[in-house]
Amino acid sequence: MNPFHISFDPSKPETWIAAGLLIFLGIVVFVAKAPQMIAGRLDAQRDAIQNDLDEAARIRAEAERLLAELKAERAEAERQVRDMLAAAEEQARAYEADAKARLDESLARRQQLAERKIANAEAQAEAEVRAAAVDLAARMTETVLAGRLAGAKSDPLVDRAIPLIAEKLG
Repeated sequence: MNPFHISFDPSKPETWIAAGLLIFLGIVVFVAKAPQMIAGRLDAQRDAIQNDLDEAARIRAEAERLLAELKAERAEAERQVRDMLAAAEEQARAYEADAKARLDESLARRQQLAERKIANAEAQAEAEVRAAAVDLAARMTETVLAGRLAGAKSDPLVDRAIPLIAEKLG
């Protein structure tokens, strides 16, 4: 018999011993490599989770940075709005003061114009009253003189003086 000859005969105990030995060696090999494989898979999962955590931390930091930028931009925008509102109010006050000054100036000019018109009208009315008074005085003088001289004889000097009086008074 050949000692290296392997035959599979289930009735021989050596076959079962060999099968048991192979199963045992398989278990030993599996048990020896299984923890490494399990550790490798756990390490891979740990690395994946750590990467996810690192990514989440990076995203959070980015979000916080963006939030800080937005808050700063909002504060700047609010400051600009306050500045613009203050400038608009100041400009409105300046426009109001300018409009008031122009209105006062316009009212003063209109008042001066009205006063001039009133003075002109008064002067014209006074001149018309004087002219009417002079005309009336001349006619009355003419009537009085004509009445006095009607009884008396006519004097050529008086006749010439009567129209001249009317002209001088008129």
